Amino acid sequence: MRSRKVLFYLVVALLVVATAMSFAETKKLKRIGLYTFVEIKGQVPTPEIMKILFDRYAGDIKTGFEMAGYGELYQPFMDQLKTAEFKDESVAVGDKLMWMLFKSQGKVKVAQDIEWAGKEPLPAFSVQVKKDWKIYDFVIPKPCGNIALRGITESIPPALCSLVVVPERANINDPITIDMSGTKDAKSMTVEVYDAQGQKIATQALTLDSPKWQTKFDKPGEYTFKGAAVNMEGITSANPCAAKTYINIPPICKLWTSCLPCEDYVGRPITFDASGSTDPDGQVVKVVFELMDSSGKVLDTCVATRKPFVWEKVFTKAGTYTISATAYDNDGAKSASTDQNRLTFEVTQKKFFWQVAIGPMLSSGMKLTSDGYDYEGTYGLGGFLRGGIFYWLSPDKWSFTLTGGGVMPFKGEPWKFAFLAEGLINGHYKKSFAGVGLGFSSKSQDLTESGMDIVAQIGTNVFQSWTKSGQLFFEFRAPVGRSFEYNHRFGLGFRMLF
Repeated sequence: MRSRKVLFYLVVALLVVATAMSFAETKKLKRIGLYTFVEIKGQVPTPEIMKILFDRYAGDIKTGFEMAGYGELYQPFMDQLKTAEFKDESVAVGDKLMWMLFKSQGKVKVAQDIEWAGKEPLPAFSVQVKKDWKIYDFVIPKPCGNIALRGITESIPPALCSLVVVPERANINDPITIDMSGTKDAKSMTVEVYDAQGQKIATQALTLDSPKWQTKFDKPGEYTFKGAAVNMEGITSANPCAAKTYINIPPICKLWTSCLPCEDYVGRPITFDASGSTDPDGQVVKVVFELMDSSGKVLDTCVATRKPFVWEKVFTKAGTYTISATAYDNDGAKSASTDQNRLTFEVTQKKFFWQVAIGPMLSSGMKLTSDGYDYEGTYGLGGFLRGGIFYWLSPDKWSFTLTGGGVMPFKGEPWKFAFLAEGLINGHYKKSFAGVGLGFSSKSQDLTESGMDIVAQIGTNVFQSWTKSGQLFFEFRAPVGRSFEYNHRFGLGFRMLF
C-alpha cells in the first residue's frame, strides 16, 4: 500500500514538471486565422482599415496589453498608431514573437513566446512604437489582425544641442539671456563663456527643466558662448552649438565752453560744445546737457540730436554753475562721467559801463534890469555833452555814476561854455531810478560863480540789456555856497551805457 502512494506522488510530480516545461517551451504556431483578434472583411486589409478597426477595439487592446504585462504601452501604442507607418513585410518561418493577442470564444487571450512554424512566411504589417528611449516592434498578421510584439530595442538618440543668446549686441551691464530650451534628447547641458582673448570666464550647468541663464558683463568686447548637451548614455552632442554677443564700447564725451571763467557774461550767450565727442565702435547720436546751480539743483537741460551737438545758453543771473554733458551712441550706451564732460564755472554780471550823455540844459544867470541900475535872474539855453562811467554797486539796486563834460550855450554873450562834473549814487527800481550826489560847475557868465553843486536825477530805462542800455533822465543842479538864483541848472538828457 505504501509503495502505491509513493508511485502516485511521483507521477503527479512528473506531470507538474512536464506541464511547467511545456509552458516554458516556445509555442510553435503553424496556422493563423482561427482565433482572430478583430473581424476583417475582405482578403487584403489596408493600413487605414486596420487603424479604424483598432480604434473600434480599443477596449480589447487595452485589456490585452495589461494581460501581457505591458499596460503602460497601451496609450503610446494607440496615440502613435494614428500617424504610424504600416510597413508590408513577412514573418519568416522560425521567427519568434514575444507575445500575441487573440480572441477565443469572444474573450481576449495572450499567447507568450511564440514561434511561427507555418509552411510559408506569414504576411503581416509591422509598426514601431517609441516609449522611454525604446522602440517596440509590433507585427500584425494580415489574415487575422492579431497584435504581436516581436521585439524591443534600445533607442537613445544623440542629444541635439541648441543655444540662443539674446541680445547679440548689448551695452555694459545689460542683461544677457542664454537659452538652451531648444535642446533635444538631453539629460544635462552646460554653457561656457569665453572673452575676446579666448579665456574661459564662466561655466553654467543647465537642465531641461531650467534651460535658461542670465548674466551681464562689465567690460566691452566680444564674448563667445559654447554649449554642450549630454544624452541618457552620457554621450556629448556633436552638432555645432555656439553663439556670440558683443558688448558695446561706450562713447567718450568731450565738453568745451566758450568762456571759462565767464566774466561779465550775464545776459550774454555762452556756448557749450560737445562736438568733440567720439564713439570707438559706432557713432554719437545724441548729447544731453544738464545745467546745475551751486547746490546741485538742475536748472535746465538740453537734448541735442544733431551734430555739432552744441547748446547756447543765456544766463540772467550771476552765480556758480556746473554743466555736464552725456553722449549716447547708436546702441544706446552713454558716456561715463569724467572731468572731460563736467565743468564748474562762474558767471559774473557786467558791472562797469562807459556812458555818454547829451541833451538840452537851462542855466541860470543874470542880466541888467530895464532901467540899467541892477541885475535880475535870467536863463540861457544850451546843449550839454558829458562822458563818464557807470558802476553797479549792487546789480539792479544801487549804482554809482561819475561824469564830466560841458554845456555849450546856444546864444553868445554874456553866455559862455561851462564845465560840469558830478558823482551820483543811484537807486533802481524796475525801470526807474533816482540819484543824488555832488558836482562841480564852472560859471556860465563872467558875472556868475564856479563851485560845488548838489545834483539830483530821476529817470527811466528806455531800453536795457545786460551789456548796454539807454536811459532818459531829468537833472537838477543846485549851487552850494553861491547864489541859487544865478547858479542853478535844469537838464533833460539821454545817456547811453555800453
